[in-house]
Amino acid sequence: MSKGEETRGRIVDRALRLASRDGFRGLTIGTLAEELGLSKSGLFAHFGSKDELQLQVLEAAVDRFKRDVIRPGLEAARGEPRLRAFFDNWLRWGNDRQMPGGCVIVAAAVEFDDQPGPQREMVEKAQRDWHAALAKAARIAVDEGHFRADVDTRQLAFDVQSIVLGFHHAKRLLREPNAERWAKEAFDRVLAWASAAPTLAGANAGHGSTPGRATRSSSAERMRGRGEISRD
Repeated sequence: MSKGEETRGRIVDRALRLASRDGFRGLTIGTLAEELGLSKSGLFAHFGSKDELQLQVLEAAVDRFKRDVIRPGLEAARGEPRLRAFFDNWLRWGNDRQMPGGCVIVAAAVEFDDQPGPQREMVEKAQRDWHAALAKAARIAVDEGHFRADVDTRQLAFDVQSIVLGFHHAKRLLREPNAERWAKEAFDRVLAWASAAPTLAGANAGHGSTPGRATRSSSAERMRGRGEISRD
């Protein structure tokens, strides 16, 4: 690696921390130059524009997510253990002290969701790829006999993503001390529902049911039995 590449890498590292703390709207050539104690002209030589800076920082964030979350998860056994490894790695990633504002990819998704352009396209692709990886892990869990054959694996991937987004919201915005425990318990409930082993959730859920639907249906049946609601 050349000296110039090393310097660029250090700049991107600091820019990633800055984006995590202040958001991508706060990440400009000027703010980064001030943070690093460098001249704007020096940073322009590396990036050329604010958009290019943001894109390179997003690319670095996605690469690190793959390094810290996906690749270690792929070393776990196929099926449910791999899905659990993905989830645990994702929570650790969100708690990484090198990113003071939490998951920078989640922050970027919030900032760029309604802003057409290359930044949004990069975040969208990363999120779609991650959803596909979670769904694939769930499909393998079905093939391995860990999950029921009727589990909607894309729905399960959505549920897992929703749990982590809720964790990020509760931990970062609400400063909820129970956020991580709640997230882990919610994840365990999703896996228990999907499990091929006989559980209360699995026994109550009908074909193609989603988590929680069985409980609502059972409550409705009890109310019908008491004459509180009609079947029509």
